[in-house]
Amino acid sequence: MRRFWGPWAVFLAGAGALAGCQGPGASAPDERRVFRYNQPEALTSLDPAFARNQANRWADEQLYNGLVALDSALEPAPALARRYTVSPDGRLYTFVLRPGVRFHDSEVFPGGRGRVVTAHDFVYSFKRILDPATASTGGWIFRGKVLETPDGAPSDTCFVAVNDSTLRIHLKAPFIPFLGILTMHYAYVVPHEAVARYGKDFREHPVGTGPFQFRLWDEGNVLLYQKNPHYWRRDARGRQLPYLDAVAISFIADRKTEFLTFMQGKLDFLSGIREGSRDLVMNRDGTVRADFRGKFTVQKVPYLNTEYLGIQLDSTHLTGEQAVQGRALRDVRVRQALAWALNKPEMTAYLLNHVGQPGTSGFVPAALPSFSQTLVPGYDYQPARARALLRAAGWGPRHPLRLRLSTVAERKEIGEYLQKQWANVGIQVQIDINQSAAQQELVDNGRAAFFAKSWLGDYPDAENYLALFYSPNFSPAGPDKTHFKSAAYDRLYDQAIRTQDAARRTALYQQMDRFVVAEAPVISLYYDELIRLSQNNVRGLKANPMNQLLLESVWKI
Repeated sequence: MRRFWGPWAVFLAGAGALAGCQGPGASAPDERRVFRYNQPEALTSLDPAFARNQANRWADEQLYNGLVALDSALEPAPALARRYTVSPDGRLYTFVLRPGVRFHDSEVFPGGRGRVVTAHDFVYSFKRILDPATASTGGWIFRGKVLETPDGAPSDTCFVAVNDSTLRIHLKAPFIPFLGILTMHYAYVVPHEAVARYGKDFREHPVGTGPFQFRLWDEGNVLLYQKNPHYWRRDARGRQLPYLDAVAISFIADRKTEFLTFMQGKLDFLSGIREGSRDLVMNRDGTVRADFRGKFTVQKVPYLNTEYLGIQLDSTHLTGEQAVQGRALRDVRVRQALAWALNKPEMTAYLLNHVGQPGTSGFVPAALPSFSQTLVPGYDYQPARARALLRAAGWGPRHPLRLRLSTVAERKEIGEYLQKQWANVGIQVQIDINQSAAQQELVDNGRAAFFAKSWLGDYPDAENYLALFYSPNFSPAGPDKTHFKSAAYDRLYDQAIRTQDAARRTALYQQMDRFVVAEAPVISLYYDELIRLSQNNVRGLKANPMNQLLLESVWKI
Protein backbone atom coordinates (compact mmCIF):
# COMPACT_ATOMS: atom_id res chain seq x y z
CA MET A 1 0.00 0.00 0.00
CA ARG A 2 1.28 3.47 -0.90
CA ARG A 3 2.53 5.52 2.02
CA PHE A 4 1.08 8.94 2.78
CA TRP A 5 3.31 11.59 4.28
CA GLY A 6 1.55 14.45 5.99
CA PRO A 7 3.46 17.71 6.38
CA TRP A 8 4.35 16.90 10.01
CA ALA A 9 5.87 13.62 8.87
CA VAL A 10 7.70 15.57 6.17
CA PHE A 11 9.20 17.82 8.84
CA LEU A 12 10.22 14.86 10.97
CA ALA A 13 11.84 13.22 7.95
CA GLY A 14 13.56 16.47 7.11
CA ALA A 15 14.78 17.04 10.63
CA GLY A 16 16.17 13.53 10.76
CA ALA A 17 17.92 13.93 7.44
CA LEU A 18 19.42 17.24 8.47
CA ALA A 19 20.61 15.83 11.76
CA GLY A 20 22.16 12.96 9.83
CA CYS A 21 24.09 15.31 7.56
CA GLN A 22 25.38 17.26 10.57
CA GLY A 23 27.03 14.20 12.11
CA PRO A 24 26.25 11.61 14.79
CA GLY A 25 24.42 12.90 17.80
CA ALA A 26 23.44 16.18 16.17
CA SER A 27 20.09 17.53 17.31
CA ALA A 28 17.22 18.25 14.95
CA PRO A 29 16.95 21.87 13.80
CA ASP A 30 14.51 24.33 15.33
CA GLU A 31 11.15 23.82 13.59
CA ARG A 32 10.92 27.60 13.19
CA ARG A 33 13.86 27.42 10.81
CA VAL A 34 12.15 24.90 8.50
CA PHE A 35 9.71 26.26 5.91
CA ARG A 36 6.94 23.80 4.97
CA TYR A 37 4.84 24.03 1.85
CA ASN A 38 2.73 21.61 -0.18
CA GLN A 39 2.93 20.89 -3.88
CA PRO A 40 -0.42 19.46 -5.10
CA GLU A 41 0.52 19.39 -8.80
CA ALA A 42 2.97 16.79 -10.05
CA LEU A 43 6.65 17.66 -9.72
CA THR A 44 8.40 16.05 -12.68
CA SER A 45 11.98 17.31 -12.55
CA LEU A 46 14.50 19.37 -10.59
CA ASP A 47 16.39 20.09 -13.82
CA PRO A 48 15.74 23.71 -14.92
CA ALA A 49 15.76 22.57 -18.56
CA PHE A 50 12.27 21.21 -17.78
CA ALA A 51 10.86 24.09 -15.72
CA ARG A 52 7.59 24.03 -17.63
CA ASN A 53 5.04 24.12 -14.81
CA GLN A 54 4.64 25.88 -11.48
CA ALA A 55 5.60 22.82 -9.45
CA ASN A 56 8.97 22.55 -11.19
CA ARG A 57 9.54 26.31 -11.14
CA TRP A 58 8.93 26.67 -7.39
CA ALA A 59 11.31 23.80 -6.69
CA ASP A 60 13.96 25.26 -9.01
CA GLU A 61 13.73 28.77 -7.54
CA GLN A 62 15.33 27.51 -4.35
CA LEU A 63 18.18 25.66 -6.09
CA TYR A 64 19.42 27.84 -8.95
CA ASN A 65 20.21 31.34 -10.18
CA GLY A 66 20.52 33.02 -13.56
CA LEU A 67 22.37 36.01 -14.94
CA VAL A 68 19.51 38.33 -14.03
CA ALA A 69 16.40 38.11 -11.85
CA LEU A 70 13.19 40.11 -11.49
CA ASP A 71 13.24 42.85 -8.88
CA SER A 72 10.27 44.04 -6.81
CA ALA A 73 9.00 46.07 -9.79
CA LEU A 74 9.27 42.98 -12.04
CA GLU A 75 12.18 44.52 -13.94
CA PRO A 76 15.32 42.51 -14.80
CA ALA A 77 18.10 43.22 -12.29
CA PRO A 78 21.62 41.79 -11.83
CA ALA A 79 21.91 38.37 -10.20
CA LEU A 80 24.92 36.18 -11.07
CA ALA A 81 25.84 38.93 -13.51
CA ARG A 82 26.92 41.91 -11.43
CA ARG A 83 26.45 44.20 -14.43
CA TYR A 84 25.47 44.04 -18.10
CA THR A 85 25.34 46.21 -21.20
CA VAL A 86 23.26 46.13 -24.39
CA SER A 87 24.70 47.45 -27.64
CA PRO A 88 22.97 50.43 -29.29
CA ASP A 89 21.60 48.19 -32.08
CA GLY A 90 20.12 45.79 -29.50
CA ARG A 91 21.95 42.74 -30.88
CA LEU A 92 24.81 42.24 -28.42
CA TYR A 93 24.38 41.59 -24.68
CA THR A 94 27.51 41.56 -22.51
CA PHE A 95 27.44 40.23 -18.93
CA VAL A 96 30.19 40.51 -16.33
CA LEU A 97 29.81 37.79 -13.70
CA ARG A 98 29.84 38.27 -9.95
CA PRO A 99 33.19 36.94 -8.62
CA GLY A 100 33.44 33.97 -6.29
CA VAL A 101 29.97 32.43 -6.77
CA ARG A 102 30.23 28.68 -6.25
CA PHE A 103 28.11 25.72 -7.21
CA HIS A 104 26.72 23.66 -4.33
CA ASP A 105 29.09 21.22 -2.73
CA SER A 106 28.65 17.89 -4.52
CA GLU A 107 30.35 14.60 -5.19
CA VAL A 108 30.67 15.60 -8.86
CA PHE A 109 33.49 18.02 -7.96
CA PRO A 110 36.99 17.08 -6.76
CA GLY A 111 36.97 16.76 -2.99
CA GLY A 112 33.21 17.36 -2.99
CA ARG A 113 33.60 21.16 -2.85
CA GLY A 114 31.62 23.22 -5.33
CA ARG A 115 33.75 25.13 -7.82
CA VAL A 116 33.44 28.75 -8.98
CA VAL A 117 30.90 29.54 -11.70
CA THR A 118 32.39 30.89 -14.96
CA ALA A 119 31.04 32.32 -18.20
CA HIS A 120 31.77 28.94 -19.81
CA ASP A 121 29.09 27.40 -17.56
CA PHE A 122 26.47 29.72 -19.04
CA VAL A 123 27.59 28.87 -22.58
CA TYR A 124 27.22 25.19 -21.70
CA SER A 125 23.84 25.64 -19.97
CA PHE A 126 22.32 27.69 -22.81
CA LYS A 127 23.57 25.35 -25.55
CA ARG A 128 22.30 22.42 -23.53
CA ILE A 129 18.67 23.53 -23.62
CA LEU A 130 18.97 24.04 -27.40
CA ASP A 131 20.47 20.57 -27.90
CA PRO A 132 17.81 18.18 -29.31
CA ALA A 133 19.35 15.41 -27.20
CA THR A 134 18.31 17.27 -24.03
CA ALA A 135 14.70 17.52 -25.25
CA SER A 136 14.21 20.61 -23.10
CA THR A 137 10.83 22.33 -23.12
CA GLY A 138 12.68 25.67 -22.99
CA GLY A 139 14.66 25.82 -26.21
CA TRP A 140 12.20 28.37 -27.55
CA ILE A 141 13.64 31.11 -25.31
CA PHE A 142 16.69 31.28 -27.61
CA ARG A 143 15.51 29.64 -30.84
CA GLY A 144 14.88 32.20 -33.56
CA LYS A 145 16.44 34.97 -31.45
CA VAL A 146 20.18 34.20 -31.17
CA LEU A 147 22.55 34.01 -34.14
CA GLU A 148 21.77 30.97 -36.30
CA THR A 149 23.31 29.09 -39.19
CA PRO A 150 21.56 29.12 -42.59
CA ASP A 151 19.75 25.90 -41.70
CA GLY A 152 18.30 27.43 -38.49
CA ALA A 153 20.67 25.81 -35.98
CA PRO A 154 22.25 27.97 -33.25
CA SER A 155 25.55 29.47 -34.40
CA ASP A 156 28.76 28.53 -32.62
CA THR A 157 29.17 32.22 -31.85
CA CYS A 158 25.71 32.97 -30.41
CA PHE A 159 27.05 32.44 -26.85
CA VAL A 160 30.67 33.41 -26.25
CA ALA A 161 32.75 33.23 -23.07
CA VAL A 162 35.28 36.03 -23.63
CA ASN A 163 37.03 34.90 -20.45
CA ASP A 164 35.96 33.29 -17.18
CA SER A 165 34.01 36.36 -16.06
CA THR A 166 32.60 37.83 -19.30
CA LEU A 167 29.77 36.39 -21.39
CA ARG A 168 28.43 37.69 -24.68
CA ILE A 169 25.14 36.77 -26.32
CA HIS A 170 24.63 37.68 -29.97
CA LEU A 171 21.09 38.08 -31.32
CA LYS A 172 20.33 37.94 -35.02
CA ALA A 173 17.91 40.86 -34.63
CA PRO A 174 16.85 43.11 -31.74
CA PHE A 175 14.40 41.51 -29.34
CA ILE A 176 13.58 44.04 -26.65
CA PRO A 177 12.06 41.60 -24.08
CA PHE A 178 15.25 39.49 -24.14
CA LEU A 179 16.45 40.47 -20.65
CA GLY A 180 13.06 39.40 -19.30
CA ILE A 181 13.48 36.03 -20.98
CA LEU A 182 16.85 35.60 -19.25
CA THR A 183 15.10 35.84 -15.86
CA MET A 184 13.29 32.58 -16.65
CA HIS A 185 14.15 29.28 -15.01
CA TYR A 186 15.29 27.78 -18.31
CA ALA A 187 18.21 30.25 -18.23
CA TYR A 188 19.54 29.06 -14.85
CA VAL A 189 23.15 27.88 -14.81
CA VAL A 190 24.10 24.24 -14.21
CA PRO A 191 27.53 22.54 -14.01
CA HIS A 192 28.55 20.21 -16.85
CA GLU A 193 30.10 17.81 -14.32
CA ALA A 194 26.72 17.03 -12.75
CA VAL A 195 24.96 16.51 -16.07
CA ALA A 196 27.82 14.30 -17.29
CA ARG A 197 27.74 12.22 -14.09
CA TYR A 198 23.97 11.76 -13.79
CA GLY A 199 22.68 12.11 -17.36
CA LYS A 200 18.88 12.07 -17.39
CA ASP A 201 18.99 11.40 -13.64
CA PHE A 202 20.18 14.97 -13.13
CA ARG A 203 16.43 15.62 -12.66
CA GLU A 204 16.79 14.05 -9.20
CA HIS A 205 20.40 15.00 -8.45
CA PRO A 206 20.35 18.78 -8.94
CA VAL A 207 23.39 20.98 -8.40
CA GLY A 208 22.95 24.74 -8.59
CA THR A 209 24.04 27.99 -6.98
CA GLY A 210 20.83 28.90 -5.12
CA PRO A 211 20.07 29.59 -1.45
CA PHE A 212 19.20 25.96 -0.75
CA GLN A 213 20.76 22.71 -1.87
CA PHE A 214 19.24 19.34 -2.52
CA ARG A 215 19.06 16.78 0.30
CA LEU A 216 16.48 14.08 -0.58
CA TRP A 217 13.49 13.41 -2.81
CA ASP A 218 11.13 10.55 -2.11
CA GLU A 219 8.89 11.13 -5.14
CA GLY A 220 5.28 11.79 -4.30
CA ASN A 221 6.08 11.87 -0.58
CA VAL A 222 8.73 14.38 0.45
CA LEU A 223 11.33 16.72 -1.01
CA LEU A 224 13.90 18.29 1.31
CA TYR A 225 16.37 21.11 0.81
CA GLN A 226 18.93 22.37 3.28
CA LYS A 227 20.61 25.75 3.59
CA ASN A 228 23.47 26.49 1.21
CA PRO A 229 26.18 27.70 3.64
CA HIS A 230 28.13 29.32 0.79
CA TYR A 231 25.29 31.29 -0.80
CA TRP A 232 26.53 34.45 -2.51
CA ARG A 233 23.71 36.86 -1.64
CA ARG A 234 23.47 38.96 1.54
CA ASP A 235 20.69 41.11 2.95
CA ALA A 236 20.72 44.92 3.24
CA ARG A 237 22.55 44.67 6.60
CA GLY A 238 25.26 42.44 5.19
CA ARG A 239 23.97 39.20 6.74
CA GLN A 240 24.30 36.09 4.63
CA LEU A 241 21.14 34.57 3.22
CA PRO A 242 19.11 32.40 3.54
CA TYR A 243 17.79 32.77 7.06
CA LEU A 244 16.07 29.36 7.06
CA ASP A 245 17.86 26.07 7.68
CA ALA A 246 15.66 23.93 5.46
CA VAL A 247 12.65 23.69 3.15
CA ALA A 248 10.35 20.68 3.44
CA ILE A 249 7.87 20.03 0.62
CA SER A 250 4.94 17.62 0.84
CA PHE A 251 2.73 16.31 -1.99
CA ILE A 252 -0.90 16.29 -0.87
CA ALA A 253 -2.91 16.11 -4.09
CA ASP A 254 -6.36 16.70 -2.57
CA ARG A 255 -7.04 20.43 -2.25
CA LYS A 256 -9.45 20.07 0.67
CA THR A 257 -6.92 18.03 2.63
CA GLU A 258 -4.24 20.57 1.77
CA PHE A 259 -6.42 23.43 3.07
CA LEU A 260 -7.27 21.55 6.27
CA THR A 261 -3.58 20.78 6.83
CA PHE A 262 -2.76 24.46 6.50
CA MET A 263 -5.57 25.39 8.91
CA GLN A 264 -4.06 22.94 11.42
CA GLY A 265 -0.77 24.85 11.26
CA LYS A 266 1.15 22.03 9.57
CA LEU A 267 1.95 24.11 6.49
CA ASP A 268 3.49 27.57 6.54
CA PHE A 269 2.05 28.76 3.25
CA LEU A 270 -0.79 28.12 0.80
CA SER A 271 -1.18 29.55 -2.70
CA GLY A 272 -4.63 29.86 -4.21
CA ILE A 273 -7.99 28.90 -2.77
CA ARG A 274 -10.42 26.68 -4.65
CA GLU A 275 -14.21 26.50 -4.71
CA GLY A 276 -14.41 24.24 -1.68
CA SER A 277 -12.51 26.64 0.57
CA ARG A 278 -13.07 30.03 -1.10
CA ASP A 279 -16.27 30.80 0.82
CA LEU A 280 -14.51 29.94 4.09
CA VAL A 281 -11.96 32.69 3.49
CA MET A 282 -13.59 35.31 1.26
CA ASN A 283 -16.84 37.24 1.34
CA ARG A 284 -18.74 37.61 -1.92
CA ASP A 285 -17.33 41.11 -2.34
CA GLY A 286 -13.75 39.79 -2.25
CA THR A 287 -12.91 40.89 1.30
CA VAL A 288 -11.61 38.48 3.93
CA ARG A 289 -14.28 37.03 6.22
CA ALA A 290 -14.35 38.51 9.74
CA ASP A 291 -14.03 35.12 11.44
CA PHE A 292 -10.95 34.32 9.33
CA ARG A 293 -9.27 37.73 9.52
CA GLY A 294 -6.28 37.81 11.86
CA LYS A 295 -5.88 34.03 12.06
CA PHE A 296 -3.58 34.02 9.05
CA THR A 297 -1.86 36.50 6.76
CA VAL A 298 -3.77 37.00 3.50
CA GLN A 299 -2.14 38.56 0.44
CA LYS A 300 -4.05 39.42 -2.75
CA VAL A 301 -2.17 40.73 -5.80
CA PRO A 302 -2.75 40.84 -9.57
CA TYR A 303 -1.60 37.65 -11.27
CA LEU A 304 -0.04 37.41 -14.72
CA ASN A 305 -2.64 34.90 -15.88
CA THR A 306 -5.45 35.37 -18.40
CA GLU A 307 -8.28 32.81 -18.35
CA TYR A 308 -9.79 32.59 -21.80
CA LEU A 309 -11.76 30.66 -24.39
CA GLY A 310 -9.91 29.71 -27.58
CA ILE A 311 -11.30 29.09 -31.05
CA GLN A 312 -9.40 26.93 -33.54
CA LEU A 313 -9.26 28.80 -36.87
CA ASP A 314 -7.37 26.09 -38.76
CA SER A 315 -9.47 23.16 -40.02
CA THR A 316 -6.47 20.93 -40.80
CA HIS A 317 -6.84 18.65 -37.78
CA LEU A 318 -10.56 19.06 -37.03
CA THR A 319 -12.64 16.02 -37.91
CA GLY A 320 -16.31 15.00 -37.70
CA GLU A 321 -18.42 17.15 -35.41
CA GLN A 322 -15.39 19.30 -34.52
CA ALA A 323 -14.96 20.19 -38.21
CA VAL A 324 -18.62 21.24 -38.46
CA GLN A 325 -18.21 23.49 -35.41
CA GLY A 326 -14.97 24.84 -36.83
CA ARG A 327 -16.70 26.07 -39.97
CA ALA A 328 -19.26 27.98 -37.89
CA LEU A 329 -16.61 29.45 -35.59
CA ARG A 330 -14.49 30.77 -38.46
CA ASP A 331 -17.20 33.40 -38.96
CA VAL A 332 -16.00 36.39 -36.92
CA ARG A 333 -19.62 37.37 -36.22
CA VAL A 334 -20.17 34.08 -34.39
CA ARG A 335 -17.00 34.57 -32.33
CA GLN A 336 -18.04 38.10 -31.41
CA ALA A 337 -21.57 36.93 -30.50
CA LEU A 338 -20.09 34.36 -28.10
CA ALA A 339 -18.18 37.20 -26.42
CA TRP A 340 -21.02 39.75 -26.22
CA ALA A 341 -23.28 37.09 -24.60
CA LEU A 342 -21.19 36.81 -21.43
CA ASN A 343 -21.74 38.74 -18.19
CA LYS A 344 -18.17 38.60 -16.94
CA PRO A 345 -18.58 40.92 -13.91
CA GLU A 346 -21.40 38.70 -12.64
CA MET A 347 -19.28 35.59 -13.23
CA THR A 348 -16.31 36.91 -11.24
CA ALA A 349 -18.59 38.12 -8.43
CA TYR A 350 -20.65 34.98 -7.91
CA LEU A 351 -18.24 32.23 -8.92
CA LEU A 352 -14.90 33.74 -7.89
CA ASN A 353 -15.77 36.03 -4.95
CA HIS A 354 -14.21 38.88 -6.94
CA VAL A 355 -10.86 37.09 -7.07
CA GLY A 356 -10.04 38.20 -10.58
CA GLN A 357 -10.89 41.16 -12.80
CA PRO A 358 -13.56 40.68 -15.52
CA GLY A 359 -12.03 40.20 -18.98
CA THR A 360 -13.59 43.27 -20.55
CA SER A 361 -10.39 44.51 -22.23
CA GLY A 362 -7.93 42.62 -24.44
CA PHE A 363 -5.82 39.51 -23.88
CA VAL A 364 -2.99 41.24 -21.99
CA PRO A 365 -3.72 40.99 -18.22
CA ALA A 366 -4.28 43.86 -15.83
CA ALA A 367 -0.89 43.46 -14.11
CA LEU A 368 1.07 44.71 -17.15
CA PRO A 369 1.71 48.38 -18.10
CA SER A 370 0.06 48.18 -21.54
CA PHE A 371 -3.27 47.09 -20.05
CA SER A 372 -5.95 49.74 -20.56
CA GLN A 373 -9.70 49.22 -20.70
CA THR A 374 -9.98 52.69 -22.22
CA LEU A 375 -7.43 52.21 -25.01
CA VAL A 376 -8.20 48.51 -25.50
CA PRO A 377 -11.97 48.16 -25.00
CA GLY A 378 -13.17 44.57 -25.01
CA TYR A 379 -16.54 42.84 -24.85
CA ASP A 380 -19.04 43.71 -22.14
CA TYR A 381 -22.48 42.17 -21.65
CA GLN A 382 -24.71 42.96 -24.63
CA PRO A 383 -26.99 39.95 -25.30
CA ALA A 384 -29.11 41.84 -27.86
CA ARG A 385 -26.00 42.56 -29.88
CA ALA A 386 -25.04 38.89 -29.67
CA ARG A 387 -28.45 37.82 -31.02
CA ALA A 388 -28.21 40.31 -33.89
CA LEU A 389 -24.78 39.02 -34.91
CA LEU A 390 -26.02 35.43 -34.83
CA ARG A 391 -28.98 36.32 -37.06
CA ALA A 392 -26.65 38.08 -39.49
CA ALA A 393 -24.50 34.93 -39.58
CA GLY A 394 -27.55 32.76 -40.39
CA TRP A 395 -28.27 31.29 -36.96
CA GLY A 396 -31.54 31.55 -35.06
CA PRO A 397 -34.43 29.63 -33.44
CA ARG A 398 -35.07 27.58 -36.57
CA HIS A 399 -31.38 26.94 -37.15
CA PRO A 400 -29.72 26.94 -33.71
CA LEU A 401 -25.97 27.04 -33.33
CA ARG A 402 -24.66 23.96 -31.47
CA LEU A 403 -21.16 23.84 -30.06
CA ARG A 404 -19.03 21.74 -27.70
CA LEU A 405 -16.64 23.41 -25.25
CA SER A 406 -13.62 21.32 -24.23
CA THR A 407 -12.44 22.00 -20.70
CA VAL A 408 -11.13 20.37 -17.51
CA ALA A 409 -12.83 19.50 -14.22
CA GLU A 410 -11.51 22.53 -12.32
CA ARG A 411 -13.22 24.83 -14.85
CA LYS A 412 -16.50 22.89 -14.88
CA GLU A 413 -18.41 25.38 -12.73
CA ILE A 414 -17.43 28.29 -14.96
CA GLY A 415 -18.25 26.22 -18.05
CA GLU A 416 -21.75 25.57 -16.78
CA TYR A 417 -22.24 29.28 -16.08
CA LEU A 418 -21.14 30.14 -19.63
CA GLN A 419 -23.45 27.45 -20.98
CA LYS A 420 -26.48 29.20 -19.43
CA GLN A 421 -25.37 32.60 -20.71
CA TRP A 422 -25.08 31.33 -24.26
CA ALA A 423 -28.43 29.56 -24.02
CA ASN A 424 -29.99 32.98 -23.33
CA VAL A 425 -28.99 34.13 -26.82
CA GLY A 426 -29.85 30.85 -28.55
CA ILE A 427 -26.49 29.08 -28.62
CA GLN A 428 -26.56 25.47 -27.40
CA VAL A 429 -23.22 24.49 -25.89
CA GLN A 430 -22.30 21.08 -24.51
CA ILE A 431 -19.49 20.96 -21.94
CA ASP A 432 -16.91 18.21 -22.51
CA ILE A 433 -14.72 17.50 -19.44
CA ASN A 434 -11.26 16.10 -20.17
CA GLN A 435 -8.28 15.11 -18.10
CA SER A 436 -5.64 17.85 -18.10
CA ALA A 437 -3.18 15.91 -20.25
CA ALA A 438 -5.87 14.98 -22.78
CA GLN A 439 -7.08 18.59 -22.93
CA GLN A 440 -3.54 19.82 -23.49
CA GLU A 441 -3.02 17.33 -26.30
CA LEU A 442 -6.28 18.26 -28.03
CA VAL A 443 -5.53 21.97 -27.90
CA ASP A 444 -1.84 21.75 -28.80
CA ASN A 445 -2.57 19.61 -31.85
CA GLY A 446 -5.50 21.67 -33.13
CA ARG A 447 -8.15 18.99 -32.55
CA ALA A 448 -10.49 21.06 -30.36
CA ALA A 449 -12.66 23.62 -32.16
CA PHE A 450 -13.67 25.47 -28.98
CA PHE A 451 -11.75 25.18 -25.71
CA ALA A 452 -11.11 26.73 -22.29
CA LYS A 453 -7.51 27.59 -21.44
CA SER A 454 -5.29 29.93 -19.48
CA TRP A 455 -2.06 31.70 -20.31
CA LEU A 456 0.31 32.23 -17.40
CA GLY A 457 3.08 34.66 -18.29
CA ASP A 458 6.57 33.25 -18.70
CA TYR A 459 8.04 36.71 -18.15
CA PRO A 460 6.41 40.08 -17.37
CA ASP A 461 6.13 41.60 -20.82
CA ALA A 462 2.99 41.98 -22.97
CA GLU A 463 4.92 40.42 -25.87
CA ASN A 464 4.64 37.07 -24.09
CA TYR A 465 0.83 37.26 -24.41
CA LEU A 466 0.67 38.79 -27.87
CA ALA A 467 3.06 36.11 -29.20
CA LEU A 468 0.05 33.76 -29.04
CA PHE A 469 -1.24 35.39 -32.23
CA TYR A 470 2.01 35.62 -34.21
CA SER A 471 1.69 33.18 -37.10
CA PRO A 472 5.25 31.72 -36.98
CA ASN A 473 4.30 30.50 -33.48
CA PHE A 474 1.69 27.91 -34.57
CA SER A 475 1.28 25.13 -32.00
CA PRO A 476 2.32 22.49 -31.16
CA ALA A 477 5.82 23.96 -31.58
CA GLY A 478 4.73 27.45 -30.50
CA PRO A 479 2.08 29.12 -28.33
CA ASP A 480 -0.38 30.13 -31.12
CA LYS A 481 -3.01 27.59 -30.05
CA THR A 482 -5.78 29.07 -32.25
CA HIS A 483 -3.61 29.23 -35.41
CA PHE A 484 -4.61 32.85 -35.83
CA LYS A 485 -2.84 34.27 -38.87
CA SER A 486 -2.71 37.86 -40.08
CA ALA A 487 0.06 39.49 -42.07
CA ALA A 488 -0.92 42.90 -40.66
CA TYR A 489 -0.69 41.59 -37.09
CA ASP A 490 2.66 39.92 -37.78
CA ARG A 491 4.07 43.23 -39.04
CA LEU A 492 2.98 44.97 -35.83
CA TYR A 493 4.58 42.21 -33.74
CA ASP A 494 7.87 42.39 -35.65
CA GLN A 495 7.91 46.15 -35.19
CA ALA A 496 7.10 45.99 -31.46
CA ILE A 497 9.88 43.58 -30.51
CA ARG A 498 12.44 45.86 -32.19
CA THR A 499 11.18 49.16 -30.78
CA GLN A 500 13.42 50.39 -27.97
CA ASP A 501 11.29 53.39 -26.98
CA ALA A 502 9.06 52.08 -24.18
CA ALA A 503 6.11 54.42 -24.83
CA ARG A 504 6.06 53.60 -28.53
CA ARG A 505 6.32 49.88 -27.82
CA THR A 506 3.40 50.10 -25.38
CA ALA A 507 1.31 51.85 -28.04
CA LEU A 508 2.11 49.03 -30.50
CA TYR A 509 1.17 46.42 -27.90
CA GLN A 510 -2.18 48.14 -27.41
CA GLN A 511 -2.78 48.28 -31.16
CA MET A 512 -2.07 44.55 -31.38
CA ASP A 513 -4.39 43.84 -28.46
CA ARG A 514 -7.20 45.79 -30.17
CA PHE A 515 -6.57 43.67 -33.26
CA VAL A 516 -7.07 40.52 -31.19
CA VAL A 517 -10.29 41.89 -29.68
CA ALA A 518 -11.73 42.67 -33.12
CA GLU A 519 -10.88 39.28 -34.64
CA ALA A 520 -11.78 37.34 -31.46
CA PRO A 521 -9.67 34.18 -31.87
CA VAL A 522 -9.89 34.18 -28.07
CA ILE A 523 -12.44 35.47 -25.56
CA SER A 524 -10.87 36.80 -22.37
CA LEU A 525 -12.92 35.64 -19.36
CA TYR A 526 -10.97 37.23 -16.51
CA TYR A 527 -7.54 38.46 -15.49
CA ASP A 528 -6.60 36.38 -12.51
CA GLU A 529 -5.60 37.53 -9.05
CA LEU A 530 -3.37 35.65 -6.64
CA ILE A 531 -4.46 34.80 -3.10
CA ARG A 532 -1.77 33.64 -0.71
CA LEU A 533 -2.24 32.52 2.86
CA SER A 534 0.59 32.18 5.35
CA GLN A 535 0.91 31.53 9.05
CA ASN A 536 1.20 34.65 11.19
CA ASN A 537 4.73 33.75 12.29
CA VAL A 538 6.08 33.86 8.71
CA ARG A 539 8.03 36.97 7.76
CA GLY A 540 9.55 38.18 4.48
CA LEU A 541 7.29 36.11 2.20
CA LYS A 542 6.16 38.42 -0.59
CA ALA A 543 3.62 37.76 -3.33
CA ASN A 544 4.14 39.11 -6.83
CA PRO A 545 2.22 38.84 -10.13
CA MET A 546 4.59 36.11 -11.36
CA ASN A 547 3.65 33.93 -8.34
CA GLN A 548 7.29 33.28 -7.56
CA LEU A 549 8.14 31.48 -4.33
CA LEU A 550 11.27 33.28 -3.15
CA LEU A 551 12.39 31.86 0.20
CA GLU A 552 15.94 33.20 0.56
CA SER A 553 14.75 36.19 2.66
CA VAL A 554 11.98 34.40 4.60
CA TRP A 555 12.12 33.67 8.31
CA LYS A 556 9.77 32.48 11.05
CA ILE A 557 9.35 33.86 14.54
